[in-house]
Amino acid sequence: MRNPTAPDAPLMPPLLNREQAILEFNRRVLAQALREDVPLLERLRYITIVSSNMDEFFEVRFADYLEASRLPDSGITLREMAEVAADAHRLIDAQYAAFNEVVMPALASAGIVVLNHAQRDEAQRRWVDGFFQKQVRPLLVPVGLDPAHPFPQVANKSLNFIVKLGGRDAFGRDNSIAIVKVPRVLPRVIRLPAELSPPGVQAFVLLSSVIRAHLEELFPGRTVEAFSQFRVTRDSDLEVDEDDITNLRQALRSSLSTRHFGQAIRLEVVSTCPEELYEFLLQQFDLPDAALYRVNGPVNLVRLNQLIDQAEADALRFPPYEPAWPATLPRGGGSSLFGRLRRGDVLLHHPYESFEPVVALLREAVHDPDVLAIKQTIYRTGAQSVLMDLLLEAARRGKEVMAVVELKARFDEEANINWAERLEAVGAQVVYGIVGLKTHAKLLLITRREPGARGPLLRRYAHLSTGNYNPRTARLYTDVGCLTADAELTADADLVFQQLASLTRGKAPRRLLLAPSGLHKAMLGFIARCADAARAGAPARIVAKINALTDEALIEALVAAGQAGVEIDLIVRGACMLPPGLPGATERIRVRSVVGRFLEHTRVLYFRWGPTEDDEALYLSSADWMSRNMLRRIELAWPVRDAALRQRVIDECLVPYLRDAQDAWQQQPDGRYLRVGSDGPSAQQALMQRYR
Repeated sequence: MRNPTAPDAPLMPPLLNREQAILEFNRRVLAQALREDVPLLERLRYITIVSSNMDEFFEVRFADYLEASRLPDSGITLREMAEVAADAHRLIDAQYAAFNEVVMPALASAGIVVLNHAQRDEAQRRWVDGFFQKQVRPLLVPVGLDPAHPFPQVANKSLNFIVKLGGRDAFGRDNSIAIVKVPRVLPRVIRLPAELSPPGVQAFVLLSSVIRAHLEELFPGRTVEAFSQFRVTRDSDLEVDEDDITNLRQALRSSLSTRHFGQAIRLEVVSTCPEELYEFLLQQFDLPDAALYRVNGPVNLVRLNQLIDQAEADALRFPPYEPAWPATLPRGGGSSLFGRLRRGDVLLHHPYESFEPVVALLREAVHDPDVLAIKQTIYRTGAQSVLMDLLLEAARRGKEVMAVVELKARFDEEANINWAERLEAVGAQVVYGIVGLKTHAKLLLITRREPGARGPLLRRYAHLSTGNYNPRTARLYTDVGCLTADAELTADADLVFQQLASLTRGKAPRRLLLAPSGLHKAMLGFIARCADAARAGAPARIVAKINALTDEALIEALVAAGQAGVEIDLIVRGACMLPPGLPGATERIRVRSVVGRFLEHTRVLYFRWGPTEDDEALYLSSADWMSRNMLRRIELAWPVRDAALRQRVIDECLVPYLRDAQDAWQQQPDGRYLRVGSDGPSAQQALMQRYR
């Protein structure tokens, strides 16, 4: 017999398609390129960001989607596949329309022009010809195709030309197809000398245009009847069987060389490419017609970042923003950060506050003879890193250094392998986390010997963060970090490092929530607690700021909580599979996305299940609400228990985003997004003003 007090089963609406949700996010990014209040070069940068995002979409997401669709029980239909492909085509068409019809004409009006061959005058053509002969021609090796010269290996995302030739080759044969591979070392955007441009004009040429103008020279004695740029995007996930290898680092290093030649997923050609040429390419790469993208412009818009970097036009960029030094931290004068942290936690809100205190803390630890050990997780730190240099120096100075290096951080594998090898070479202990799990947690732990009432004692200091240990991205991404000497938090951090190194099952952390062991369960528990409170008539509220929401268990729990009476606001930057605002199902759930100058990356989780401060919890986390983060990664979430700091997080990371009416988009029940407003408050701009 059913318990009459038990809640009714929630009405679960169909979930939105994840791949289409990712494409919707890129439409919001593209919309930035059409905003007249965004400086012109930044509008072009948003177009390049969409290209970069779409490259990764095809390399990773769509590649996985294709593979999953081939499984008999995947639930992915041919219709769904076709809808995703059609959405991708529409997005890329809109991107090139924005590029050709809006942004480039506006840049030309501002004195920044990209000249094709027909637009170049005689003096400009002579200069381009000289550049081609000296800098480009010696590096080009055209390949004529015949049985002895099969179709060459074409690397992922490389620029190439396919050429149809008339006449006969040097040996009297009529082989008509040739491939010209363009070396990656060549610049894709070339600025013309100032003396060749009208006053007040900066003129550029694209490498593809330079080669196109000289194609005939590459095939003496032949005529060029047709040609096209082309570019192929390949599956770029590194496949290694972690259960069947003895050394993960060596296995991944050997796999890096094959990444550029994975299964073809997408073919890009210019819109003028003749049918016989793109049909030939589709056949060579074993691709269906739906994988062909005929674009009205350069096949790789990402490389236009080189134009943005070369252009001398500060007025067309965002005004420089310099992060503030935290007011609560000492700076210089011999003041110790350790001493400050013993008096209480310090919250860092990037990029509004500087990342430099994290570097300063590590530097102080390296040079402090009383610091005995330093432990740090490494996910994305970059090929050049002051933090890694400091860890190397710490090991050289004889300190115990442990680095948990995630070798499978996608597209950062090579940099991380190199750092791991350099750290090992100076005596640091390097571990690679847990087989089958990525270490995505952001954690730094310092152990220091200090005087105590009963003799020397060991005190720990920690940094926990929602973002990576990368000073460059810390100026571009919004994140929150915490510097602490809290005994419980730092003891928990030590437990995490011990588990990652020893692989033993230790006692559970007291305050940290750790994935995959307990974070998912804890989040579901908090949601259920709010739902129970709402059923009992108590005030109940959930606000979550995350980058993605795709975990079905969390979605189902949120839907059930909303139907129980919980008011729920979700600030989800990217993909969200929960359809909000459906009558009778999700009408108490609102989903918004904020896309602005900085990439929203902060993960803040707020739960309230009653009227008092004791009836709420606020967590910061490295994890998004995705199954991979909850079940297949090492992730952390930590509570903000100090009342003042908790209120600061709410006031800076939640409230402004719920009120944003300039950079915010509201998700509709069908997955589309509508911009909230254009002249209201902006969370990012308000925070920039606060910290100036």
